Amino acid sequence: MSRIPCLRHPSRVLALVLLALSVTATHAQPAGDAGLRGAFAAAARGQTVPAHMSGHPAYGWVEFTALRRNLVTLPASQADAFMQRYRGQAVAEVFREEWLRALHRRQDWAGIRAAWAPTIGNTALRCIELDARQRLGAADARWDQEVAAIWTSSGNSLPDECDAPFAAATTRGSLTPALRWQRLELAAAEWNPAVMRSAAAGLSGGERALAEDYAAFVQAPHNRALLWPKTPRSRAVASHGLAKLGREDPDAAEARLPALAQALGFDDSERGRVLHQIALWTVASYLPRSAERLAAVPLTAYDERLHEWQVREAITRSDWKTALAAIQRMPPTQRNDSRWTYFAGRMHELLGEAQAARTQLTRAAREATFHGFLAADRLGQPYALCPLELPADAAVRARVANRPEMVRAMALFGADRPGWATREWNAALETFSDAERRIAVAVAQDHGWFDRAVFSLGRQPEETRYYTLRFPLHHDDLIRAEARRHNLDPAWIAAEIRAESTFNPRARSPADARGLMQVIPATGQAVARRLGEPWGGAESLYDAAVSIRLGTAYLREMKERYGLPYVAIAAYNAGPAPTRRWMEQRPGMDPDLWIETISYRETREYVARVLAFSVIYDWRLHGAAVPVSERMQGRVDAPRKPFACPA
Repeated sequence: MSRIPCLRHPSRVLALVLLALSVTATHAQPAGDAGLRGAFAAAARGQTVPAHMSGHPAYGWVEFTALRRNLVTLPASQADAFMQRYRGQAVAEVFREEWLRALHRRQDWAGIRAAWAPTIGNTALRCIELDARQRLGAADARWDQEVAAIWTSSGNSLPDECDAPFAAATTRGSLTPALRWQRLELAAAEWNPAVMRSAAAGLSGGERALAEDYAAFVQAPHNRALLWPKTPRSRAVASHGLAKLGREDPDAAEARLPALAQALGFDDSERGRVLHQIALWTVASYLPRSAERLAAVPLTAYDERLHEWQVREAITRSDWKTALAAIQRMPPTQRNDSRWTYFAGRMHELLGEAQAARTQLTRAAREATFHGFLAADRLGQPYALCPLELPADAAVRARVANRPEMVRAMALFGADRPGWATREWNAALETFSDAERRIAVAVAQDHGWFDRAVFSLGRQPEETRYYTLRFPLHHDDLIRAEARRHNLDPAWIAAEIRAESTFNPRARSPADARGLMQVIPATGQAVARRLGEPWGGAESLYDAAVSIRLGTAYLREMKERYGLPYVAIAAYNAGPAPTRRWMEQRPGMDPDLWIETISYRETREYVARVLAFSVIYDWRLHGAAVPVSERMQGRVDAPRKPFACPA
């Protein structure tokens, strides 16, 4: 491809690019992923795009890529023409959003109003439109209401684009003291003193001084609060401030509570708010006095987290009776979850109450979950699984696959544009029936886009039963080869990949974990060195073979270090330091109880999820599964057990 000349003249560059992009569309077959990636790269650099690409179904996104290079200088006529040409398509709406931001930078207020679409819900863009409206003299009572709705929509920071309309509303007098107090109270509930100070800035005199003192208390509780007016607002702010302190320093919050509660006249809900946080952060760290502080919280202040922690705290002390009582106090929807019916059965079992234990375990065993599988093991029953399969209707599948939005979504995903692909995917799903949506998930999997089963199934309860969609088998040969090399169970490796990345080789976490098995580059380099293999750099982790090889080797190292797979799974997620602490705190504890008492929620649920997934992958690989109770202990040569759908 040749580079467009005269790069010193951006307007000429843009005109030439758009000329190259404006070739009449043909009915050519979609170009391959490499062709579309190349077109994107050329458009982004201002180079000529091959003429044959104009017939590609995702060509609008190529044109968008060229346009966005110079949005600050783009003539409005070209922007309008683009949005009209692709009206009703996701690319037009994505362009509109970026165009509005560019117009805001250009301070083109009339242009913003002309480009605005009422369907836009993004808060920053809504504030841009409100700003434009008032600058054009169109601020009215409705404008005041819309600004007030955004102002009171959250107690957390709002986008910078909202500063201008908030300032204008202040000048107009429509951001009233009542609205300022409302936002301040919302911010206090979010433990956000910075937002509280921002809200207080528009108050005057004694009100502002009090509001700023409220913010100071939420940031760091002080004794001036003892002299605050005895109002519901003072009590709310004081209780939120002490609750925040309870998370950071439970002992300090407990010490301050009596005097402040008496001075301001706390009611049970305000006292309970503080006691809840004191108890939660005491027990979540397994600190002394956990049971005492849990008992001090009024039952009305309990939420699901505190109910669960009361169970865990009792389990750590082998107090089965208290743990069972805590489960029985849970609200029905929580208590009837397979996790807690299983643990109710376990507590009855440990108390020697065999019949009650069997009743609870039988209920849990009806669910295809980690705790349902554990219950089935204890009862000696098959695992509950009632799989559903999609109907084999080639015509319907073809119709779904050939929807323009679906064609564009698959092309964009294949060209490494997952965000744009998702916009097209969501546009397609808006028009699909439930049956078509499920077929769309299968079509996506045909193209290697496996996480659509996670994000797009579940709207109907029975959709969890589409196991072949929800648990794809991909890179099977690689998984089996590395499993043999490291003497690990291939179902475990597949379960790790499903939990880590849902088989997306381009996955990247905020912690910079990359690839199928979400290996951090430093870890990958160290493992490669220990294996005596060359290290290809962080980018190599996006290669499926590299990720599976290094991730499986690291998993084997964790198993060798900790001896037991369920502990190795915890270490793979949380790292060695917390895992060592959990082992030292509860040595010799039964595996199911040890997993449930892991203090990190993410790791606790991760271990259960991987173990459950490994059972399902064993079913997919062999039609039967090593019992999860054996699997947790590393005994993968145990006889497999069958699956059956409960009557």
